[in-house]
Amino acid sequence: MHHPQAASRTDAAQATSDILVRLRARAPRVHCVTNAVAQSFTANVLLAVGCVPSMTLSVEEIGSFVSGAQALLVNLGTFDAERRQATAIALEAATTNKVPWALDPVFVERSEARAAFARELIARRPAVVRLNHAEFATLADAVPSRDATMSYARSNRTVVAVSGETDLITDGQRIASISNGHPLMSKVSAMGCAGSAVLAACLAVETDALRAAIAGLAIIGVAGELAAERSSGPGSFAAAIIDAVHDLEPATLIARTRIN
Repeated sequence: MHHPQAASRTDAAQATSDILVRLRARAPRVHCVTNAVAQSFTANVLLAVGCVPSMTLSVEEIGSFVSGAQALLVNLGTFDAERRQATAIALEAATTNKVPWALDPVFVERSEARAAFARELIARRPAVVRLNHAEFATLADAVPSRDATMSYARSNRTVVAVSGETDLITDGQRIASISNGHPLMSKVSAMGCAGSAVLAACLAVETDALRAAIAGLAIIGVAGELAAERSSGPGSFAAAIIDAVHDLEPATLIARTRIN
């Protein structure tokens, strides 16, 4: 992390490993408002990392589920009325019960209605906004450079995690980059959604949202590299990454995480 008081690369990797250990020890409940395609895969990845996932969208019960959760993910992959209503109730419960939440504004570059809704949600101060280059460019009206990303994080008082070949994570003052992952990750549906869910899970056990975001992206990135080593293509990779998340050792995470 680049900051006058930032920890060294080794310290940052150790902090990421510590968060993984806490996830497994505490088994936090993570509620996900996510898209229909992603639900099963996301739940399996959360189970593999040691969390207890829930996915209900029912207006009669989602408030209760979120109130009893330790973290919340709001993913805009399926932009239907049911999920928008569920999101409103979920965020009310999260705010009342101080449940940290992350936003994944999927495909906002393809729909102005979706982008407008994402801007409304960002105004409600998610702990982390996790998005790709196209999504950042749409919401920030800027190319996701280091300066632009830091400026957007400061303006919105949130942590911004921009994924790509090299991920950028910033709270507007501190900034880090992570260079883990594998090209096969882009060939499996719901991989990004599952990664955002792991990031949200890290918020359940780490109050520093920047460190939580770094840990979430590093865990899924390193697992992706390990899964690729035992896969022959996207189909076997989709199963292998669930195993890799489950089997990931803290020492391996420290050794393989590439944080700057």
